[in-house]
Amino acid sequence: MIPLNDENPTELRPWMTMLLIIANAVVWILIQGGGEMQALEASVVVFGAQPCEITGACQTTGLGASALVTSMFMHGGWGHILGNMLFLWVFGNNIEDSMGHLRFLGFYLICGAAAALAHVFFSPASEIPMVGASGAISGIMGAYILLYPGARVRTYFPPFFFFRIRAFFFLLLWFVLQLFEGMATLGMPATEEGGVAVWAHIGGFVAGLLLIKPFDRPRLVRAKREGVQLSHDEVAPLRW
Repeated sequence: MIPLNDENPTELRPWMTMLLIIANAVVWILIQGGGEMQALEASVVVFGAQPCEITGACQTTGLGASALVTSMFMHGGWGHILGNMLFLWVFGNNIEDSMGHLRFLGFYLICGAAAALAHVFFSPASEIPMVGASGAISGIMGAYILLYPGARVRTYFPPFFFFRIRAFFFLLLWFVLQLFEGMATLGMPATEEGGVAVWAHIGGFVAGLLLIKPFDRPRLVRAKREGVQLSHDEVAPLRW
C-alpha cells in the first residue's frame, strides 16, 4: 500500500522536509551516481552502517559510529529512494508542522540513529551495510500515529484500488507487518536475512512514539487538531 497524500493541512511551510528530500536526491545523484553500480557499491561500503564494525566484531574501512548518520542519506536503488521520499513528504510535513523546522531536523536525525542502533542490536555480527532514510521516516510515522490518528490518507493498493483510510489504521497495519517480518528474521544468520532492515523500521517507529512529546509544540498541535488558523504573530515564535 502506497500513501499518496494526507488530508491534514499545515500551518508552516515544510522547509526542512523539502531540504531533506533535496539532500537525499543530491547525495543519490552526486555520490551514488544515480544508481550506477560502481558508485552505488562504493558509497554503501563507505557510508553505510555496518553492524559488525559498530560493535567491534569486525574490522572495516567504513566510518564507524558516524555511519549511523551518513547511512540515512544513502539508498540502494531508485525504488528505495523514491519510496522513502514519498513517505517522507506525505507524513513529514505535518510532523515538522507540529514542532518547527530545527526541532524537526533534530527529531529526524535522532530517530534515524535510533533505528540504525536497533538494527545493530538485532544483527551485531552482520557485515552487510545498512542504508536508507527508512528508519528516520519510521520515526515520523510513529509520531504521526500519536498526533494525528484521525487524519485521512489517500492510499493506493496496487494494482487498481484507491482508498481514503485513517492514518491510525494505515500506520498500525504498516507497523504490524514490520513486526511480523522482524520476528521471522530472529535467529537467522546475518547472511540469510532479507535485504530490508526491518528492525530499523521498528526501532525508528518506537523512537518516534517515545520522542514526539519532548519535541512537539502543543500549541501548534492543538491548533491543527481543532482546525484553528493561527496568526503570523502566533506562529512566528514557534517556527524553530
